[in-house]
Amino acid sequence: MTSFSGLTAIVTGAAGAMGEQEARMFAERGANVVLTDVRADEGTAIADDIGKSAVFVPHDVSSESGWNTVIETALSAFGSVNVLVNNAAISKAIKLIDTDVDTFDLFYRINQLGVYLGMKSVVEPMKAAGGGSIINISSVAGLRGASTLFAYSASKWAVRGMTQSAALELARYKIRVNAVFPGVIDTPMNAPNPPGMNDVLVKTTPLRRMGESREVAEAVLFLASPEASFATGAELAIDGGMSI
Repeated sequence: MTSFSGLTAIVTGAAGAMGEQEARMFAERGANVVLTDVRADEGTAIADDIGKSAVFVPHDVSSESGWNTVIETALSAFGSVNVLVNNAAISKAIKLIDTDVDTFDLFYRINQLGVYLGMKSVVEPMKAAGGGSIINISSVAGLRGASTLFAYSASKWAVRGMTQSAALELARYKIRVNAVFPGVIDTPMNAPNPPGMNDVLVKTTPLRRMGESREVAEAVLFLASPEASFATGAELAIDGGMSI
């Protein structure tokens, strides 16, 4: 089991199922963890449960000043920033013709702008640390079209492109940038889907089941680890074969 002892990981959306799992697994393997989310009560409770190696920061990922606070907190509490997991996102089944400008802008601000601000904010502290690892959570909807997920899919394709461009730009600083593409994961994010939609999604997954948060977290930790030291710009689909 890879040790992250002495390293500090920032995980956004850490009050959600996947973000919580990622934060807990980093901490289990010795990392200090900065958890961020707009859900302060849930995030605080998770950080408290993890213990002294974790701190929680209330955080809207679309706020540049909010990112400044996250970085300041990480450096003050733990002295470095070594890993960033851009996990925070929103999802809703909605078609192009039903998507108004405000809805599209909301998806853009959280799923795309938040990733951009996160990557930009960690460059200097990671350079100071001699390098780092950024893992952006996209989606299988960022690998193939999704007729009922127009705004979500648009934002997740953007994450894919930003990951590729940042990987090229930041390689000179020994900052690796990779993306994970989850498929249908058994989390509360899928609960609001229309009746029958989750069953259809499972039927179109070759492994014929939903994935688990831990399976995504294992991929994230691998990409953050020394075992993936020559991987940058990589696209790792954890989707049960849906994108094949």
